[in-house]
Amino acid sequence: MSKTQPPPGFDKMSVAEQIEYVNSLWERIASRPSEVPVPEWHRRELQERLELHRENPEDVQTWDEIRHSVRDKLRQARECR
Repeated sequence: MSKTQPPPGFDKMSVAEQIEYVNSLWERIASRPSEVPVPEWHRRELQERLELHRENPEDVQTWDEIRHSVRDKLRQARECR
């Protein structure tokens, strides 16, 4: 995949406008999920995770546990700055 230049005027937009523009591009792409390629390494990673889960189906975390863990890590990272 070649790296393309942003459209004219993109760099003059505010960061919020740039994010909105990029989000609108992603929404256009995501509206056709069957056309979005899935890299082989993603498929392998999913397969490995599924196998691990099948080996230990009780080794899971709830969404609340994961969210709490992520927030703790973010808080610690901010404190280290």
